[in-house]
Amino acid sequence: MPTPEPGAPATEPAAPPATRKITVPGGAAPPAAIPPAATITAVDVVDVRFPTSRELDGSDAMNPDPDYSAAYVVLRTDSGPEGHGLVFTIGRGNDVQAAAIRALAPHVVGRPVPEDAAALAALSADLVGDSQIRWLGPEKGVAHMAVGAVVNAAWDLASRRAGLPLWRFLSGMSPEELVGLVDFRYLTDALTPDEALTLLRDAQPGRSTRAEELQRCGYPAYTTSPGWLGYPDDKLADLAARAVADGFDMIKLKVGADLSDDIRRMGLARSVVGPSVRIAVDANQRWDVGAAIGWVRELAPFDPYWVEEPTSPDDVLGHRAIAEAVAPVRVATGEHVANRVVFKQLLQAGAVDVVQLDACRVGGVGELLAILLLARKFGVPVCPHAGGVGLCELVRHLAMVDYVAVSGSLDGRVLEWVDHLHEHFTDPAVVRDGRYLAPTAPGFSAQLKESSVRDHRYPDGPVWAGTGER
Repeated sequence: MPTPEPGAPATEPAAPPATRKITVPGGAAPPAAIPPAATITAVDVVDVRFPTSRELDGSDAMNPDPDYSAAYVVLRTDSGPEGHGLVFTIGRGNDVQAAAIRALAPHVVGRPVPEDAAALAALSADLVGDSQIRWLGPEKGVAHMAVGAVVNAAWDLASRRAGLPLWRFLSGMSPEELVGLVDFRYLTDALTPDEALTLLRDAQPGRSTRAEELQRCGYPAYTTSPGWLGYPDDKLADLAARAVADGFDMIKLKVGADLSDDIRRMGLARSVVGPSVRIAVDANQRWDVGAAIGWVRELAPFDPYWVEEPTSPDDVLGHRAIAEAVAPVRVATGEHVANRVVFKQLLQAGAVDVVQLDACRVGGVGELLAILLLARKFGVPVCPHAGGVGLCELVRHLAMVDYVAVSGSLDGRVLEWVDHLHEHFTDPAVVRDGRYLAPTAPGFSAQLKESSVRDHRYPDGPVWAGTGER
């Protein structure tokens, strides 16, 4: 692992305490070697960037030249495994995100490693509860995403110590433990703790059967890889045909820059994949409400399955107006929705047909669970946003928790796949025959390979040094 950047706090390692018993959620067998109790000794943060703009991978109408990046955090301990987390960004500003994570280190260094639901919930509450840092949000943007990175790293650490993949570790917890992870402040007009407990208890029968099904059959996926806006028509057509051959029954195209281009590209994609393969479209917040309605109606002859981020992610009433006007085309949003409160309002208003939570946008696992429960309460399917750096690795766990422990259903659910950058992870996401394979390695799958961090560290890694790119 590279030397942490200046300012990353650390403490002297304490002598490791004696080994002890560990309780594993759901009665699963504990790891063969139980690590001793441990303390977090340091928070290392590295600015890691990949030059995806060079080939226009990830390009869309709002983000024409992204360099997929990660503000990467490692929680170091005095005994046992480390915890890994990240925030996905698209280049400039990744250093700002990394600095925000470092600002949280005083809440973490010297703390006992959290290993159960109560301790993990307490960590989240302490991080969100720093009123001076929270002021920068509150509970949104760079400050809140930093909280999410640290919280998710703690969950990675806890599930590693339990010897379980995160989806198994979390979905094995009791309904009472799961409810205890959720901050219900601002939610009780839509979802109370008692209602959430009832939903989780209703989903409890069949948990083990559903988990076994995921391990046997995987989770349904769709692919965005053919649809980047900067790709020429021949590349779009080739990748769309390849997606169908690889077992995908849904693809997604980026739209919103030029209507005539979008009509041509949709027509081309439809001619390649045929009438039975679903095609979603994603405007990445490009339009005003009226423009969104008009644009989607122009694309309607090509049967778009959903329109994603048709306008500002904060515009609840705008989303509702679009949903009412373009039905039966579904409206999907969520990758830029800042917190559980905005998701609550989108659902209360009937403004969204598909919830697309993002593993790195909100305050970590507890808030992600709150969003899953809200979607369950309102009967809206969750189809998480993926792609980027590490999002496919992370959100497969969350989609599987939703199926096993929250919704108990795959109806209308499909998980995004983008075939970029997985080779940089120690536990990469794998899709086979159009389905995500269930992770089996302990943890939250956020760990980057040391060689990838070393080579892509910005601005001094070999990939960036001397390029002049910024």
